[in-house]
Amino acid sequence: MTIFGFVPALAALFALTMVEPSPASAQGFDLAAQVREKAALAVSQFQARAGGRLDYSEQSLATVEEMLAEASQYAKEMPAADVKALVELLGSYILEVGRRQHGGTYQWHEARSQPVLVVGPPKFSVAMMTFDKVRGRLSGDPADNIVFFYEGFSERAKTASPGTNALNI
Repeated sequence: MTIFGFVPALAALFALTMVEPSPASAQGFDLAAQVREKAALAVSQFQARAGGRLDYSEQSLATVEEMLAEASQYAKEMPAADVKALVELLGSYILEVGRRQHGGTYQWHEARSQPVLVVGPPKFSVAMMTFDKVRGRLSGDPADNIVFFYEGFSERAKTASPGTNALNI
């Protein structure tokens, strides 16, 4: 079975998914490069389905939301490895939209085993983690709306005052 009618083999993409760093292996681990690579892979794999709208703009996230809503109909039937690959690809795309719009750096959140985009240091810190949100949306929960989630992060990043310390998950 294919989901969306545009991904012939998510299992092949799973082989390319993000490696989780451990304190022992973190040296030499280029998290930013991996997030950018996953985001670019999402664009190349899903651009036809997205009608060419995956351009790293905030507006493109409506298309990501649409695709996740569609995929949620099949998620329970998908192998866990395929779900993980989809979460990492689209989660990385959302992170990269945030980085391109607001700057920031990627850090690894050890407890949640996923990247986090941090914007604003040293004046303030507004951070965003996307993998859990994508996983929630993929499970069919419309409360995990990607556009709404991103707008909250973006507004907070734009209006943060010195000393603000916020994590959007």
